[in-house]
Amino acid sequence: MGRAARLPAEPCTGRVESLSHDGRGVAHLDGKAVFIHGALPGEKVRFRYTRIQRRFDEGVVEEVLEPAAERVEPRCPHFGVCGGCSLQHLDSAAQLRAKQQVLIDALERIGGVRPGEILPPLLGPVWGYRRKARIGVKYVAKKGKVLVGFRERGSSFVADLSCCPILHPQVGERIADLGRLVDALSIRDQVPQIEVSMGDAACVLLFRVLAAPSAEDCQRLLNFGQAQGFHIYLQPAGPDSVTPLPGQEIELSYRLPRFDLDLAFGPMDFTQVNTELNRLMVDRAVGLLDPQSDERVLDLFCGLGNFTLPLAKRSAWVTGVEGERGLIDRARRNAARNGLNNVDFQVADLYKSLEGEPWIGERFDKALLDPPRSGAWEILPRLPGLGVRRLVYVSCYPSTLARDSGRLVGELGYRLVAAGVMDMFPHTGHVETLALFESKEKKARNGIRNRA
Repeated sequence: MGRAARLPAEPCTGRVESLSHDGRGVAHLDGKAVFIHGALPGEKVRFRYTRIQRRFDEGVVEEVLEPAAERVEPRCPHFGVCGGCSLQHLDSAAQLRAKQQVLIDALERIGGVRPGEILPPLLGPVWGYRRKARIGVKYVAKKGKVLVGFRERGSSFVADLSCCPILHPQVGERIADLGRLVDALSIRDQVPQIEVSMGDAACVLLFRVLAAPSAEDCQRLLNFGQAQGFHIYLQPAGPDSVTPLPGQEIELSYRLPRFDLDLAFGPMDFTQVNTELNRLMVDRAVGLLDPQSDERVLDLFCGLGNFTLPLAKRSAWVTGVEGERGLIDRARRNAARNGLNNVDFQVADLYKSLEGEPWIGERFDKALLDPPRSGAWEILPRLPGLGVRRLVYVSCYPSTLARDSGRLVGELGYRLVAAGVMDMFPHTGHVETLALFESKEKKARNGIRNRA
């Protein structure tokens, strides 16, 4: 193995050309790309190298010599140390433009496709928006206290935070209080994380514990929860071990007002972190898919019914498919909770063979896909045979959306009608996207009908 390259002793100066997908400024020195933390496109910066690699280098801003017009003062006092955010120094509107460009570039470069229309970006609240989070906890003897927060940028260490303005204020303004709470426990060095899970009306704090808390510990936790409005749960082992403290069990839920729906979920269930943006996303997805009262719709990677149930309000029948049985059980209860009987939920691993699945032999007019980061590559070839003429694809990772778009357009007979971004995670490099596809055959039939 070769020896690591020596870092330059003195700072260097460079002109930033663009923004990387993770929010770093990209400059070129001597023909080699340098990814610079804290730099924005158009800026001239003095930066310090932090890593030299064969294909690219990395650095961090020491001084901004010529600031971009979009540069703003970060709101969080911990910005630059905490790794939870990377773009607080960039105006919110400019963040959206940068994310939209990430999507367009990925579609063209990876998928070889271009949407017929760029959808207006969806933007919800940009501060205090986060209602789901996994927060690190660490007792640090040298500091004489317990740290609570996200990881430091580029490090596994827990950042020493006093507050967090992207978390919902009920939690974000109590970071220091949580540190003092854990510090007072007998097992303060056996609490590695706190899971935050918040519905419209209640918030659960789930403490991961590696050793059994004492009776006094449990009472401290209960007192804190009652004083601050939290419901306290413990997780001593795997997900199945999650248990509320006595009297703390609560059913979390969120509303989708446009569809008159109320969806329940548990503290460990997957839900979107940004409730307001989720409502906008569901509204747009259903609007683009445009299900009719006589149509059958397939919802793949359906989770607990976030899209399935709104679609059921507009269509004749919806089948939701998800690989995690616990989420399917939750989805079925949510359908019953909302009085919907035109929906069916099935458990299936959408990355494996689907032969024998009852729904795979049925016909559907339209489909919605909301896969994880890995995308939906394996299920895509099934869509034409299922009869799907119109498809909405919701994605949390532009690269796999672009890859899958290339397959839908290049191999499977669809065209990319529209695509756009949604700012589910403001001030971060995370890009949530949504795309609409239609069968090319459908367009040809419409053209013949219109000419006739």
